[in-house]
Amino acid sequence: MTTAPVVDATERRKGQPEFDAEPQGTLEKILVGVFTGVPFLALFAAVPMLWGSFLSWTDVVLTAIFYVLSAGGITVGYHRYFTHGSFKANRGLKIFMALCGSLAVEGPVITWVADHRRHHKHSDMELDPHSPWRFGSDWKALAKGLAWAHYGWLFDGNRTNKRRYAPDLLKDRDMTAIHRWFPGMVAVTLLLPGVLGGLITWSWMGAVTAFFWAGVVRVTLVHHVTWSINSICHTFGKEHFEARDKSRNVWWLAIPSLGESWHNLHHSDPTCARHGVLKGQIDISARIIWAFEKLGWATNVRWPNAERLAARRLDGREGVETVADRTRGDEKAA
Repeated sequence: MTTAPVVDATERRKGQPEFDAEPQGTLEKILVGVFTGVPFLALFAAVPMLWGSFLSWTDVVLTAIFYVLSAGGITVGYHRYFTHGSFKANRGLKIFMALCGSLAVEGPVITWVADHRRHHKHSDMELDPHSPWRFGSDWKALAKGLAWAHYGWLFDGNRTNKRRYAPDLLKDRDMTAIHRWFPGMVAVTLLLPGVLGGLITWSWMGAVTAFFWAGVVRVTLVHHVTWSINSICHTFGKEHFEARDKSRNVWWLAIPSLGESWHNLHHSDPTCARHGVLKGQIDISARIIWAFEKLGWATNVRWPNAERLAARRLDGREGVETVADRTRGDEKAA
């Protein structure tokens, strides 16, 4: 079994600077704009296409499959496993999660992890890479900050120092290889849906529509749901647990984000494998981890500790849902 260290492990690299010596270049900024902006433009074409014959059940199924694979690769893999070490995984699962996360086109695994660990260390403070409170708290500054947290930060010239924030992944040969393969994974995530759509329907139109919906549109949906955690979930919503930043829970993002929008708990207890710990809080990513655990692929899962979390409740009430509660519920349902 292999495990990713918790975010506090970066404290061992205090001697390293926050940023790489080489800033983000113009070509890289152009590529970021192309691979995040062009898919977004597809949404404008998607609405009229819904009224025609440009969407089939094959497209719907392929879009759902690739959405769960890529979004789950971010939430379960990049985030809860690689960044925070919420559980241990065997080598096959580790590689699978890194590949699935790459399909989201949110950057190579080591870069993503380094950025997110820096976010947690400096959450909603000066060195946070994507805080919506960056420019102040009045409505004009906050509007500017929301735009920055959601999208603008991707073009920041400063690169997070991977030696400081992800030394463990730099030593992992599997991860350094997948990190280098990222451009190829971008090609796979856009072209594979079209290939599958063409083979399933045995038509060029099936290939085109699958490429459009399960490739381009799906990528931009994953992008904006993920970025909404950076922007919306640090500005709006409810706060149930003590945290040193402005992280909030946003219920209506829970399903599309696979449970990531229960963000207040996550910042209160970053290594917890389940973010939606209160009753009624749907956390699909936690259920995926639970399935991995049942299959024997994941071990040492850091499930919620009811006593520790109850002590962090702002209103003093109990009601934290532990993995034992979920297991008993599953047994009753069976």
